[in-house]
Amino acid sequence: MAKNTQPIAKRCEALGISPAVMGYNGKKSNKRTAKNQMRKKKSEYALQLQEKQKVKFIYGVLEKQFRLYYEKAERAPGVTGDNLLTSLERRLDNVVFRLGFAMTRREARQLVNHGHFLVNGKRVNIPSYQVKAGDVIEVKASSRSSVQFKRFLGEDAIVVSVPAWMEREKEALKGTITRLPERADVDFPVEEHLIVELYSK
Repeated sequence: MAKNTQPIAKRCEALGISPAVMGYNGKKSNKRTAKNQMRKKKSEYALQLQEKQKVKFIYGVLEKQFRLYYEKAERAPGVTGDNLLTSLERRLDNVVFRLGFAMTRREARQLVNHGHFLVNGKRVNIPSYQVKAGDVIEVKASSRSSVQFKRFLGEDAIVVSVPAWMEREKEALKGTITRLPERADVDFPVEEHLIVELYSK
């Protein structure tokens, strides 16, 4: 299986996104700001390519799969850019991350691959699995006692801000998709119309 092993901080800086979007605290600073400010103005193509690379990097999707997401979004009714982003939001690894069962999407993808999650009571180990409204995602019983998941329970549990399109049961490793995500639920800056323009050429 193809893996994205790009260094997080360096890639975030290159794409102009906050490491917090990836689940990292991003405390490191870059001392080469002056040099970066001297870069020439980017071409239209470069801006389009950067937006595509940004979204691919955030969701951990490689080119072939990303292209398939785009083609599906283009065929679906509605706005292509919106369809693309909401499909990426519906990935199971992203949902696990959004529910706070993993610190990063990379970690979420690994946990899903290892079969730690149930969707509607059935084990799903495909990170790209598309959740639907009403789906219940939970950590399987045999995994709940592991250190990996204990950190999300109890008084010292990590505080998680769960998106409006899902709910998480307090003191339980379980969440429900209350509705499908919308464009407004994507919480990082992205100009998806540039991606559509790039693929439309």
